[in-house]
Amino acid sequence: MKIVTWNVNSVRARLPHVEDFLKDHQPDVLLLQELKCEKYAFPLSLEEFGYNCAVFGQKTYNGVAILSKYPIEDVQMGIPNFEDGSSRYIEAFTNGVRVASVYVPNGQEIDSAAYMYKLNFFQALYNHAQYLLTLDEQIVIGGDFNVAPTDDDVYNPVLWKNQVLCSTREREAFRKIVYAGFTDAIAQSTQGPMPYTWWNYRQGAFAKDGGLRIDHLLLSPQAADSLNTTTVHRYMRGLEKASDHAPVEVTLKN
Repeated sequence: MKIVTWNVNSVRARLPHVEDFLKDHQPDVLLLQELKCEKYAFPLSLEEFGYNCAVFGQKTYNGVAILSKYPIEDVQMGIPNFEDGSSRYIEAFTNGVRVASVYVPNGQEIDSAAYMYKLNFFQALYNHAQYLLTLDEQIVIGGDFNVAPTDDDVYNPVLWKNQVLCSTREREAFRKIVYAGFTDAIAQSTQGPMPYTWWNYRQGAFAKDGGLRIDHLLLSPQAADSLNTTTVHRYMRGLEKASDHAPVEVTLKN
């Protein structure tokens, strides 16, 4: 089973890329973030590619979705018991796997209100992740977590030291979810340098490979036992009018 997560940075602006990706790679499940549109504006053309769609949209900002070749059941919009006016989390059960698409807040600046919101979001995600582990299911939480877990995930750790995306408290919040029992699929399967998943639009970052690994796929123990391969589709970032994120893929053995 092939599951892909991708922050598309506007699904309508990136629609040709999304359609081409679906045709070329045929993922069983595609988790999207930063749709930047409400549900009614979500492109129905994607259903023509044989996908069922569950959408938690929001005008102009945020928005998450799950696309699956299989029936989508037990849809949960928003993290339970967490009051949030933004559309940043959607979860569903499809083809024997519980999947979630998550878009963690950026945080803006250290110790700002936006940063504290990010930490609170992480805490709520951790609380729910602990509950999910009690279900004894294959679970894949994928998305833009807006955190590079270690210095190995950053092209210039000195430049990014104590900056948002790389700060100590964010990294601790991410590790807390992993330590609860989830496996970071890319880190688990990568030997040598970590692949980046995000490159800033400014200062020729992609051409210089000035990236960070901030998009992740976290697997429950049952899913981790079935882990087969992982891939970062870096070439998608080099396309004209591309998202600043690359799709990240995991395949699970039957």
